[in-house]
Amino acid sequence: MGGPAAPPDGRRPRWSKDADKYLLPHELPPVIATRRHWAVLAVPVAKAAPALVAGLWLMLLDPDGRLPTTAGFLVLVGALVYLALRVGEWWMRHFIVTNRRVLLTSGIIVRTVALLPLRRITDLTYKETLFGQLLGYGTFRFESAGQQQALSEITYLPRADLLYRDVSDLLFGGNGADKGDDEGDAEPSPRRPRRPSPPSSDRPARDAPADGRRDTQPIPPLPPRRPRSPRVAGRRMRQAGR
Repeated sequence: MGGPAAPPDGRRPRWSKDADKYLLPHELPPVIATRRHWAVLAVPVAKAAPALVAGLWLMLLDPDGRLPTTAGFLVLVGALVYLALRVGEWWMRHFIVTNRRVLLTSGIIVRTVALLPLRRITDLTYKETLFGQLLGYGTFRFESAGQQQALSEITYLPRADLLYRDVSDLLFGGNGADKGDDEGDAEPSPRRPRRPSPPSSDRPARDAPADGRRDTQPIPPLPPRRPRSPRVAGRRMRQAGR
């Protein structure tokens, strides 16, 4: 798990900008950094295809007619804008896993970062449908302790089998998540009791006599109590009987 590979042409990948902006120095490089599988665009393309066909049909129905041409042009532009927004959202959304947190960055104009500390994850479910097995994507479902997280389910993850092994190694393997707080900062180490400095010639031990000797003799026992005389005891009994 040496971090995601850089592109062969030497250019910085898009996720590196999010990593530099949202990750802490001790979280770099991330263990996993990827965007979702291109199959996530199948649904937007399926929705935009009928509008594209309808727009082209209206524009070709009566090229000399102003109303059908304008309506077809508007429908065509609307479908292209919708498709461009979905493609841009797919391009800008990144799934990033470090040694302490799971992050999902999204948004084109307004950027949103959802994070989940690894220490709160109690279970990880990996689901792969039939199409996911054919195309190479899967779904991760995180279960965390205490509350419902925004990262409870992440769909269309590419190479999900390899990602599952890496995340499982972070959660339950030898390369477990480092100790830290929920924001990724290192927890302060518990304060150890301060050891007294050894005595020296210019700094004698505390409570030590001026001559350097230390009294180690045990405390003498208290003297035994003297027994009461019978005369005094009988007198007190007679006074108590009166």
